Amino acid sequence: MSIKITEECINCGACELECPNHAIYEGGKKWRISDGTSKEKTKPKNPKKKDIYFIVSEKCTECVGFYEEPQCAIICPVNCCVLDENHLESKDNLLKKKNFLHDGVHRKF
Repeated sequence: MSIKITEECINCGACELECPNHAIYEGGKKWRISDGTSKEKTKPKNPKKKDIYFIVSEKCTECVGFYEEPQCAIICPVNCCVLDENHLESKDNLLKKKNFLHDGVHRKF
């Protein structure tokens, strides 16, 4: 499953810098699958939240293939980065998503 940011978010931005998939965006910002990935530039999509940071589930891999644990959850000072039970995925699917986003590159940041 992917991670989500709850309403307790204080907009510190610490999580955004830690995401190897560039799946975290400031509230109100448009996002692209191509941001921070090896994909060709894609069309911007509307923000998922307007007032707080948000995680794009289509890009979140829980840091599988990069780290042992989701880096956003580790760095968050108010523990608002939590598992999103609405987006359940197996570790195999998360790794496939990571490989899709980064063309199979197995690097650690």
